[in-house]
Amino acid sequence: MMTLLVLVVIAAIGLFWGVGIYNGLVTARNGFKNAFAQIDVQLTRRYDLIPNLVEVAKGYLKHERETLEAVIQARAAAVSGLAAAKANPGDPSAMAALGNAETGLAGALSRLMVVSEAYPDLKANQNMMQLTEELTSTENRIAFARQAYNDSVMAYNNRREVFPSNIIAGMFNFVAAALLEITDPTQRQAPKVSF
Repeated sequence: MMTLLVLVVIAAIGLFWGVGIYNGLVTARNGFKNAFAQIDVQLTRRYDLIPNLVEVAKGYLKHERETLEAVIQARAAAVSGLAAAKANPGDPSAMAALGNAETGLAGALSRLMVVSEAYPDLKANQNMMQLTEELTSTENRIAFARQAYNDSVMAYNNRREVFPSNIIAGMFNFVAAALLEITDPTQRQAPKVSF
């Protein structure tokens, strides 16, 4: 009888231990998903600012139609990449697609800012100055949100890979999450906007 009681206690301890590990993995996974939601908020804010920026610039940059169209196309690609990443935060292919789309958008925005430098009236436009200031502020927020997301992903991946959590993670199919990495080294800094 005593042996049975000891076995029941050991089984109960093992069960609670396994449940604790499982709950920790779920908490870590939800943490990086929440961190990605913060990136989503900031990227959506930036995507909403871009059409306004293009509209203000359109009147001044009549001869720069290709630049404006490149910004619009890059924004559309980035919105699409964000939608795919939002459907499955941490998925390596979705994160890579979003990173590439963001790199393309940053390049198109940089070209727009360079072209706008040649138009003094545009540089002096109050709406343009306000939009570029908001865009720069949003870029900083995106950088902080990206850092928080990558930190959360690293904590989750560490938790799922260490022993004995890796046993529970394997049993319940906790897959590795991917970092949001930007491949273009110029994108690693917020775009410089000077008006």
